[in-house]
Amino acid sequence: MSIRHLLNSRIFFHFLVWWIFFSCFPGLISSAVVTLDSIEIFNTHEWIAKPTVYFVCKGENTTVLPDVTKTGVVYSFKGEESWQPLTELESKKCKRCGFYEKDTFKSDDVYDEWEFCASDFKAPDGKYILFKEKELNVTFHCPECTSLPAVIALVVAYKYWQKKKRQQDQARFLKLFEEGDENEDELGLSNVI
Repeated sequence: MSIRHLLNSRIFFHFLVWWIFFSCFPGLISSAVVTLDSIEIFNTHEWIAKPTVYFVCKGENTTVLPDVTKTGVVYSFKGEESWQPLTELESKKCKRCGFYEKDTFKSDDVYDEWEFCASDFKAPDGKYILFKEKELNVTFHCPECTSLPAVIALVVAYKYWQKKKRQQDQARFLKLFEEGDENEDELGLSNVI
């Protein structure tokens, strides 16, 4: 088998392995989808009408939560609502997000604003609970967010294994030449060249 054919088959094999790996863990390449599991508001800032609660991350579209109108009621969602998902998170980048209430006369009221990161979600269920006293209690769901650190750890471990294997191969290669020198000395070929 020629070296070029061997090299091409090795490249194809690596490509195939990585393609399968990334298709099994789509959150590593693309962003992870975040949905709203439940929300409970403890306070409304609007005195006249029913509150209009919405979620927004900086630079993204506003997501109005049409069902959330009463205080002290836990609103649960399946993640299949027309306004879901709330946002998408990347593995290493956080977003500035918040829950707000539309105000009729002045600027919108803030329930809470925070840095929303994929690392906030806890394994194994991929849940993140946000609680702000006298304002709201929210549960988010993102199963892909908990798999991202594990996938990154697997990639690092694979790279470490590759490095160790390469070092072993180089040591074995050098040992072959060292043994070759001993054979030349035994046969008296060191002065022949």
